[in-house]
Amino acid sequence: MKETKYWVWLTMVFGVGNQRLWQVMSLYERASDAYNSMKNGYTKLRFSSSEAKNISSVSLMKADEFVQDSVKRGIELLCYSDDEYPQTLRHIFNPPAVLYCVGDITCLRNRRTVTAVGARKASFYSVEATSRICRELAEKGMLIVSGFAMGTDISAHLAAAKSGKPTVCVLGCGVDVDYPKGQLGYRNIILANGGLFISEYPPGTPAYGHNFPKRNRILAALGRVTLIFEASRKSGSLITAGMSADLGREVFVLPPADIFSDSFAGNSYLIKEGALPLLGSEDILECFRAGGCIDLEIHSEVYTGINSYISEDEEENSGTENLRTEKYRITDSGNEDESEESSDESLMENDADETESASVHKSEGNKEYYGELTDMQREIVGLLERERLHADVLSEKLGIDASELMTELTELELAGAIKALPGKMYEIIR
Repeated sequence: MKETKYWVWLTMVFGVGNQRLWQVMSLYERASDAYNSMKNGYTKLRFSSSEAKNISSVSLMKADEFVQDSVKRGIELLCYSDDEYPQTLRHIFNPPAVLYCVGDITCLRNRRTVTAVGARKASFYSVEATSRICRELAEKGMLIVSGFAMGTDISAHLAAAKSGKPTVCVLGCGVDVDYPKGQLGYRNIILANGGLFISEYPPGTPAYGHNFPKRNRILAALGRVTLIFEASRKSGSLITAGMSADLGREVFVLPPADIFSDSFAGNSYLIKEGALPLLGSEDILECFRAGGCIDLEIHSEVYTGINSYISEDEEENSGTENLRTEKYRITDSGNEDESEESSDESLMENDADETESASVHKSEGNKEYYGELTDMQREIVGLLERERLHADVLSEKLGIDASELMTELTELELAGAIKALPGKMYEIIR
């Protein structure tokens, strides 16, 4: 059964990009199951007054009508449960539940993706570098992903389109909104060459400033590699760079044209913090070589379900955005006005006894490892016996920092208890 209207209903109830939706979906296999349970009151969840009001007042018919209207206008919807949903988005924190698309969604099947971002008021030097490198990558079969902003982004998109190649434009507004204003001509060029415009925001959503920092997590996740062409110290591109690094992506940065220029202060900062210098398209093509890490990641991607993306701490802080940028952390997104979302007072009811019981039961199934493991390692094994988990999720569930976790994971790998997967995912060896 097609689940589209149920996913749309959930976004209408909880709001776009609200992780509360995933706290609910961690309890259900299908969006329709969540809908039926909430509408009929068959749930252990507690809801805020606004959530309860939405559950009661938002009808499935309204969601279905919205879907049908979007389709009539040439807008396709990709939901989390759809086969065409991008694999690289499945494993991120708070993945978009619904993607609205205009263009050829089949280009998303190309998993050799490169995200390219930079300044809106870009210098001639960085625009030239963007155009040349992105054109060469597109001609070699890479799919260029960017944010369709003026300057660097549009230069990256047009470099691909003018080579007759598709490109993906990730928007911070509805896909039907004329933003940047007056750039419909560029849209037509991109669409004519098999490109795609996508957004998690429903049609008609204006380009609010606080949408763009949230949008950046999609930019970071879609690209296997991220390229930063020009960034000030307060640039939103640093948010994308930080999110990319957190996802285990390689971040390449164009060397500054002028090390004393504020326009390239972000470039200098990222290189100082460990980003790789971008000296040409060859650097990126090398990342995609056969047998390399990205190639192995592409060939080993699997669907791991919904529960992998909700940590216990997140369950206790419903409605709170937590876009993590641990490496390359910045506090000011510059010209993209980032606003904090108010925390939701509602909490999920957790059955601690059932959770503990399940942990003990699973642990007993793997006794051969336990004689030689520390208490912390046994906890890790117990969590991974239930499901594959991302390193960030493990860190939060266990309440330990990343460096301590990596030490424990390495020892468990050497002991033959667990296996590291691409994208910082881990699973038990059975």
